Amino acid sequence: MIDKKKLEHAFKEIIEALGDDPKREGLIDTPRRASEMYLELFEGMNYTNDEIAVMFDKTFSEDRLTDSKNLVIVKDIDIFSHCEHHLALMYDMTVDIAYIPNGVVIGLSKLARIADMVAKRLQLQERIGEDILYIVKKITNSNDILVRIEGCHSCVTARGIKKRSKTVTFAKLGNISEEVLR
Repeated sequence: MIDKKKLEHAFKEIIEALGDDPKREGLIDTPRRASEMYLELFEGMNYTNDEIAVMFDKTFSEDRLTDSKNLVIVKDIDIFSHCEHHLALMYDMTVDIAYIPNGVVIGLSKLARIADMVAKRLQLQERIGEDILYIVKKITNSNDILVRIEGCHSCVTARGIKKRSKTVTFAKLGNISEEVLR
């Protein structure tokens, strides 16, 4: 679990390391506020992928469509995350998830919740896709899943080369073509 008191102490030290006074009026409550923000931003670090699968395991097996080759696609799920290399923001990220049901369909909002919770960790974009794929597989038992993620990385846009670019990654299980998400 995330340790709020350690975070508060660390933020106080960061303010001091930056050469400012944490007792200054504008900064007095900053360590507390920042630690509360981090509890929210990194909520996913409190859970394993298996625990997230249990949290969002809401499926339906109501009719013949769940045993067909019909494709389910949820596109443009907006997320953000933080890169584990620089603690930098990964932003303007969208996730597309496609799967072929195997006896059940998952509640559509659960796919967005899974993507959001997985992103609320120190992450790599590639791992976000793999984590989503693992959780969707665990819940649906589908053998055909495709996760596409596109996003910007502030470790590229705000430092180093300082160029805006998009990174696109795919995580795939089975035979769904990437073309279905274009």
